[in-house]
Amino acid sequence: MSSHFPHLPRRRFLGSMLTLASAGAAPFALNLAAMGNAAAQSSGDYKAMVCLFLNGGNDAFNTVLATDNASWNEYLRVRNTGGSDSIHLPGVSETGGVLPIVPATAQAGRSFALHPGLGPLKELFDGGRAAVVANVGTLIAPTTLAQYKAKSVALPPKLFSHNDQQSTWQSGQPEGASVGWGGRLGDLAMAGNANANAMFTTISAAGNTVFLSGQQVRQFQVGQAGAVAIRGLSANLYGSAAGTQALQAILADAGNDLIEQEQKAAVQRAISSQAILSGAMLAAGPAGVPNPTSYISPATGVAATNPLAVQLQTVARIIGGRSALGAKRQVFYVTLGGFDTHDRQKIQQADLMARLAHALAYFDATLATLQGTDLRRQVTTFTASDFGRTFTSNGDGTDHGWGAHHFVVGGAVRGHDIYGAFPASGLGHALDVGSGSLLPTISVDQYGATLAKWFGVPDSRLGEVFPNLANFTQRDLGFMSV
Repeated sequence: MSSHFPHLPRRRFLGSMLTLASAGAAPFALNLAAMGNAAAQSSGDYKAMVCLFLNGGNDAFNTVLATDNASWNEYLRVRNTGGSDSIHLPGVSETGGVLPIVPATAQAGRSFALHPGLGPLKELFDGGRAAVVANVGTLIAPTTLAQYKAKSVALPPKLFSHNDQQSTWQSGQPEGASVGWGGRLGDLAMAGNANANAMFTTISAAGNTVFLSGQQVRQFQVGQAGAVAIRGLSANLYGSAAGTQALQAILADAGNDLIEQEQKAAVQRAISSQAILSGAMLAAGPAGVPNPTSYISPATGVAATNPLAVQLQTVARIIGGRSALGAKRQVFYVTLGGFDTHDRQKIQQADLMARLAHALAYFDATLATLQGTDLRRQVTTFTASDFGRTFTSNGDGTDHGWGAHHFVVGGAVRGHDIYGAFPASGLGHALDVGSGSLLPTISVDQYGATLAKWFGVPDSRLGEVFPNLANFTQRDLGFMSV
């Protein structure tokens, strides 16, 4: 390819340069050493958090189930109609039935089980490396059903809206928010990472997300092949010698306009960061991070690629390059979509549960032997989702809800337990805000603060990351060990 490019008009040049943010080309994050040494860690220390977002709103009632007689009978009464709108799971005694779990801390008169597709996750739970956190949701302050109905306390805006509740989960504000709590953690943590590579503090393997956006830190987006390609350039061109030569030729044509110069600097940083990451990441496959096995789809019985496991392989490859990147603290983001199960829920959710459990088990096994070292205590993965769903069926699925149960997985997790009082099953109880949708009893702020404390954020600075935390008495839910 010729290195000669004709002169570009300014408008065209600017238009090309403004597409570069998706390539990890945001300006270098500022060194936050002036904020104190909250995130400064010893030279041999490393921790990573991985947010696994279940896009669409996972039905928690078919994910973690109460199976004591009273709860199970109510579950069957509402969800097993015997017709096409039946969305209950197979019974405990039936072939392929739910998977019983016995938490270390008993909840009087209650027994529990997981969805039949979560077998590998049950093994992690039983092995002490996974926990359930019950009835988590967006809250501004502790709220009773009477207060909710009377609107006598502040409530999260735009409840039951996908975009707004995804944003509220990730940032504390509805759609339009520019900073997420993963990004705020990154703001604190980046001072402890090597200054030159602070761009690798917050990394998304699933596209742009408000969760990882900070005041100073800017998320770096990656795909299976590494840094996300600059828009308009093929994967074969981006990161290649020819591609770099072409970009440098374009940059040489930039004028003296301040905006052009800033965009030129951004592109140069993108080229540099892509080269740094490519050199640091472990290879995929036998020579580096093992490729995920196929998962078996419950719907078809056929082996298929699990995209979530592939995302987690990319995360593991970057974690393997942590020393080369100078990283001591990193926050990652991955996603699994398809949870807006208004219809075909029984079939669709079964496939999603199989993917979730397969990917988490793969990641756990990979971290156990990464570079000959067991890194499971240094990496914690946690689920999040727009909201839970209604207890009642709409005919073939469920509608938008509020509170839901979530999983936390890792070697530092105080696993084999359920944290928080597990809510009643059914309708008309003290947490039913309508159609069995749960009023949360644990806030996202409490959930996130427990993770952040393990991550290394001092108690005195948790409020900077979670502004609503001051409204809650319990700041640490206890599911993480130091």
